[in-house]
Amino acid sequence: MKKLTFVALALSLFSINLATAQQDDTTKTNDFKKWQVRLRGVAVLPDESASIKTIGGGVDISNSFIPEVDFTYFFTEHIAAELILGTTKHDVNTTGSDISAIGGPTKTNVDLGSVYLLPPTLTLQYHFFPGKTFKPYVGAGINYTIFYSVDEGNTVKDVKYDNAFGYAFQAGLDIKLTDKFFINIDAKKIFLKTDVTVDASNLATGLSIPAKVDINPLLLGFGVGMKF
Repeated sequence: MKKLTFVALALSLFSINLATAQQDDTTKTNDFKKWQVRLRGVAVLPDESASIKTIGGGVDISNSFIPEVDFTYFFTEHIAAELILGTTKHDVNTTGSDISAIGGPTKTNVDLGSVYLLPPTLTLQYHFFPGKTFKPYVGAGINYTIFYSVDEGNTVKDVKYDNAFGYAFQAGLDIKLTDKFFINIDAKKIFLKTDVTVDASNLATGLSIPAKVDINPLLLGFGVGMKF
């Protein structure tokens, strides 16, 4: 009888300890902060190329450095979605174009002014080592770029850019400072193409120059973040 009582008591204590451990694990899992926001400085480095009809040549798109903000929601400690918001301005010109048909040189650069890009990007991420000081992550997603505030410059009459979808790949590292704040290093590659139409009717009657342009920027960011 004493043995049965001892066994029953031992089983009861084991059940209580197991239930407590499971509750602690559940509390720990549910306690992680599901939102975070980052403020970064980002270098935008286009890897441009173009197919330009009529006058030929290539394209040159200037680099840019911008502030950027992003918001991340964690579905689990490992899986998250990040929305990236920022806008960039770039100077644009053709390179090595032949404008001899309108009395110009056979190889020259044509100024196409500047354009702003608004490229909201949504990525799905996997975060390694949750809760650790160094937490690397990788991600992939989609991008939709809006071209606006086009300044065609002083050479041509107008330049039109088509808004376009692209896709993005991402890798980064969060470095924990406190339970709330952290430092972030991030790199993204966005694969982006757009159709461009240059209205050069001021140079020759009816002259329109279509082009297909690959922008494909690399974004290198550094900043701070907060969990909440």
